[in-house]
Amino acid sequence: MPSFKIDTSTAIVFVAVEPKHKVINKETGEIAIDRETKAKMMTIGLTIADEGEANLYTVSVPETGVPDGMTLGMPVKVVGLKARDWENTFNGEKRFGIAFRAVALVAPTKG
Repeated sequence: MPSFKIDTSTAIVFVAVEPKHKVINKETGEIAIDRETKAKMMTIGLTIADEGEANLYTVSVPETGVPDGMTLGMPVKVVGLKARDWENTFNGEKRFGIAFRAVALVAPTKG
């Protein structure tokens, strides 16, 4: 499925839910792996505010792209944010949505 770039250059982005490993099988605890880099995947809740509107997005990011020390309320820059639609059938019920993925998050520099 095609993915679409999301421009966050004018947005204010901050951590709303701290990063955790992306579990793809709750029964086994299996963690999602990035197909290209083989890095473990993380999910993080980001509030993105732009043009008078703010929304919470759950974004997948390779573990190598998540800086240490991310805390609630911390402002971040999002590198390579993309969205793509998905559709699956779970227990006979068709479900669909939009998945968000970024290459990396960048914490603000001090100074």
